Amino acid sequence: MGKYFGTDGFRGEANVTLTVEHAYKVGRFLGYYFSKDRKDRARIVIGKDTRRSSYMFEYSLVAGLTASGADVYLLHVTTTPSVSYVVRSEDFDCGIMITASHNPFYDNGIKIISGTGEKMNGEVENQIESYIDGDFGEIPMATRDKIGRTTDYSAGRNRYIGYLISLATRSFKGKKVGLDCANGSAFAIAKSVFDALGADTHVINCDPDGLNINTDCGSTHIEHLQKYVVENGLDIGFAYDGDADRCQAVDDKGRIITGDLILYVCGAYMKEQGQLTNNTVVTTVMSNLGLYKAFDAIGVNYEKTAVGDKYVYENMVQNGHRIGGEESGHIIFSKYATTGDGILTSLKLMEVMLEKKQPMSKLAEPVHIYPQLLKNVTVPDKKAALEDARVQAAVQKVTEELGDEGRILVRPSGTEPYVRVMVEAATDEICREKVEQVSEVLAAL
Repeated sequence: MGKYFGTDGFRGEANVTLTVEHAYKVGRFLGYYFSKDRKDRARIVIGKDTRRSSYMFEYSLVAGLTASGADVYLLHVTTTPSVSYVVRSEDFDCGIMITASHNPFYDNGIKIISGTGEKMNGEVENQIESYIDGDFGEIPMATRDKIGRTTDYSAGRNRYIGYLISLATRSFKGKKVGLDCANGSAFAIAKSVFDALGADTHVINCDPDGLNINTDCGSTHIEHLQKYVVENGLDIGFAYDGDADRCQAVDDKGRIITGDLILYVCGAYMKEQGQLTNNTVVTTVMSNLGLYKAFDAIGVNYEKTAVGDKYVYENMVQNGHRIGGEESGHIIFSKYATTGDGILTSLKLMEVMLEKKQPMSKLAEPVHIYPQLLKNVTVPDKKAALEDARVQAAVQKVTEELGDEGRILVRPSGTEPYVRVMVEAATDEICREKVEQVSEVLAAL
């Protein structure tokens, strides 16, 4: 990770750690980078979520891009995966999504998407950081007819809606579906898709005011959708985050269908249909032991990556796998998208329900999710702590004690002075006991 850009873009509190000056400079650099050494102007598309600060960042980016000679196409409020789709399908040089995903409204972020619809490579981000810090040198201003222009491009968002509708294999007629749009980007897209496919669509948290995105709603507060699904007798519910690149579901009994359960339901179905390339599902190291045991039972292989959908996608591309994701609900179907897509994930879950003629509660039943406990332990030096012989001995002891009925994962925080100790076991009591065994050793360093 760089100084400003992490695994999911440049993120921070609006006008505190991420300012309009930052956004302007990002625009200036990208306009220059994609316009240099060519006669025509670069074409860059921008989308944003519903945060109040997204407007000022949009205009700052536009000013920087056009001042460097790029033409800008505005999708307005839309989802991150829609920007990815438009970039790769309509020959744009790159895309920008203004969002802080599941963070509170006062945060915001800038995600840069490459011309292939993937996250921008680190080398370009490093150059942007160098320019922001004044180490890159001056970038020329476009003049006269070289100055870029801005075009309303809401039609691109509508084409994305059409693309999603085209992926459905059956009508949703007769199915009662709940959608929690988190007062975010999904509000402009999700209901239109489900209505067009014939669902009896029930929507909550679909009235953004710039300040209520992710506030006590969406995939990070799914308890409200659980209650709504049960009280209204719905067949299923889907909850999105602020930019709708992740999805978690609620089954007909009100049970949360996490990313791990989504991977199981879709992975098992794809295997049955002969669509599971390499017979493999890609997960991260944080996926639940219960998922792996369920995959073992049906003969599905799996790979584990570092935490982050970026690493999941890299593994999928390198090995040709078709499905992967995170427990948080970032699910990637590489045949249809290059990033996590919450609404697409909803459609694929609907497909399994309709084709199998079974409720989601039945489809997810084979997975027994093990209790999990995560504790952050402050240490003076994360690397030294993980290499300490006493810590390693404590971890090994817990590993042997848990055997096949649990696991322990000890890893450093990427941004804070913590070592994270995670244990999965048969009971909450065992989790607490084993976490404390290792945490006490770490705390004594």
